[in-house]
Amino acid sequence: MTLETAVVGGGVVSDYHLSGLTQCPDTELVAICDLDESRAREKATEYDINAYADFEGMLARESLDWIHLCTPVGTHLELARMAMEDGIPVLIEKPVTETVAEAEELERLVEEHDATVSVVHNHNFSPAMRKARGLIEDGTIGRLRSVDLLYAGETFPDDVRRGAWAFELPGGEFEEGLPHPIYMVLNLGGYPESTDSIQANTSLANEYTQEFAYDSVQFQYTTDDGVLCSGTVLASDVPHKVIQVHGDRGSIEIDVVSQSVTVLDRDYQASPKTRALANVDHILGRVQGTVENLVAVGRRTVDDDWDSVRNLDSHSYQFGEEVRAIQRGEPMAVPVTEGTWTLRIIEAVREAAAAADGEQTVPLSTDNT
Repeated sequence: MTLETAVVGGGVVSDYHLSGLTQCPDTELVAICDLDESRAREKATEYDINAYADFEGMLARESLDWIHLCTPVGTHLELARMAMEDGIPVLIEKPVTETVAEAEELERLVEEHDATVSVVHNHNFSPAMRKARGLIEDGTIGRLRSVDLLYAGETFPDDVRRGAWAFELPGGEFEEGLPHPIYMVLNLGGYPESTDSIQANTSLANEYTQEFAYDSVQFQYTTDDGVLCSGTVLASDVPHKVIQVHGDRGSIEIDVVSQSVTVLDRDYQASPKTRALANVDHILGRVQGTVENLVAVGRRTVDDDWDSVRNLDSHSYQFGEEVRAIQRGEPMAVPVTEGTWTLRIIEAVREAAAAADGEQTVPLSTDNT
């Protein structure tokens, strides 16, 4: 079954959706909707699809099997509600909603309508994350004990990327990108056992012309299974993004930048020889990851088919997983629950920043356009 699909919102992020849906063999991109009618028409002309400036009008005129919401976050809940009432599966750009309360309401509506709803957490579908998750599920490192993330090189709060609206956030552009490292930890380690188990600290390392609350974050929590999860996210010029996953029979190190995965499953302290093997295993992991990436890039250069595209592009890979879930009536690749927990951790971060400044927190408010 080919899914007739529409994209709602014509901002920068929508291009990932429009392009991916055009290339996916199991979707037919049929429409785009944006309040800016000229922008909707421009995108519609580019992709040879129908243009709408009215969401309800599009629902009335199109026979849709799937909707992608790429609109400002404040509109997500209401637009998703309307789609669910029409029985149409929905994929929502991150963050899933503006507040935790809205995310919890969305979860309630999903259950009430027995609806199919998912969230774009595309970094979970990068080659390295997919490989690491497979190793964890196969029991390569035994029972999971902890997940520790270092995510240096995030956007500075005053970087001009997504629009002036981002500067209204306590962490500016830095905060806008914060969901990515958070949901990667949630995906690998699991969800917190409770909201009370979430702890967060923030600091402001640099000076900016505009006032921001933080540009550095630490968060941690414990899962129901006793897995210790933590993350450190820093705004800086030099990207160094590593996730270490520890089990009772070994560890996995994920280099997010190079997309390499290293398995460390020896007693490296047993002798000088085994200590040297620690370096060998790290080198082999990087070399193997490099070779795999080069092969994937070469394959896409020679044959730019859907499999080659989605293997390298995390957005496209998630689209493919969501399509398969819809076709088979299976759970979606990213449940709304993951989006809700991401917001809960962000709210803990913002409360920590506000407490440090003696200020009141404000609702999460972002705009994907």
